[in-house]
Amino acid sequence: MPSLTIHLSGPYLHGMNRATSEAAVPPLVLAIGGSDPSGGAGIQADLQAIHANGGRAITVVTSVTAQNTRRVLAAHDLPGTVVRAQLDAALEDFRVAAVKTGMLGTADAVSAIVGALAGRGLPLVVDPVILSSSGFRLLSEGGVAALVRDLLPLARVCTPNRYEAELLSGIAVSTPADVERAARRIQALGPRAVVVKGGHLEGAPAQDLLLDGDAMQIFPAAEITPGGAHGTGCVFAAALATWIARGAEPAEAVARAKAFVTEAIRRRLRIGQGEPIVNPLGTLQGG
Repeated sequence: MPSLTIHLSGPYLHGMNRATSEAAVPPLVLAIGGSDPSGGAGIQADLQAIHANGGRAITVVTSVTAQNTRRVLAAHDLPGTVVRAQLDAALEDFRVAAVKTGMLGTADAVSAIVGALAGRGLPLVVDPVILSSSGFRLLSEGGVAALVRDLLPLARVCTPNRYEAELLSGIAVSTPADVERAARRIQALGPRAVVVKGGHLEGAPAQDLLLDGDAMQIFPAAEITPGGAHGTGCVFAAALATWIARGAEPAEAVARAKAFVTEAIRRRLRIGQGEPIVNPLGTLQGG
């Protein structure tokens, strides 16, 4: 077969140098969390959500999990020194606009993150991932204590679901009034704003509550039948962090993130035998 030679000239070469070929850099969002090989949650879902909402993701991995759409089989938590090295590498080179944390695994990882972020004033969204939907422990008891003591005081926004809100607040959450009480208790732990996600509240409308300072706002959810998908919490928090990186205040960021995750659920994909996964790139693909 004859060789193919392509000659570029004229307009094809115009601008092909460092000064003129680089695109404008979107806001950089640092996503810190575990790896989900299904792509439905964790760092993989964060990447999709951040890019789809107009940001550019850089990542730090805290844990490598073995999971699929049915369950989590195992997790290998990286040493705190490795987590810190990743953070140092990212923060010394990139102008980060916001940070989002998800699965952290251990107290050592939490301490590494706190040590790297303390004093930087970066907007931080903490998604307090503690248990998988199948009941697998994703943050140790010591890690929960470290998150409450050290990480939440650095947070701009904390985004617990019902079960996480119960654990962090010490309040049984079964009514909208309980949601408000839990949000206030979690806010007292340090984050300026708390979003308690209401999708797991039985017998009540699926609505989210935002408590930002003294202001409280309710965000109703669209009815999706059948509802539910793997990765909704990760995608919501990553989209929220991206809009904060873009300059939005929490109320606007929550509204945009909620609209986005709703569409990602509508376009969910059934790639395995278990729960379908959210589809953050579905709108971009026209799917």
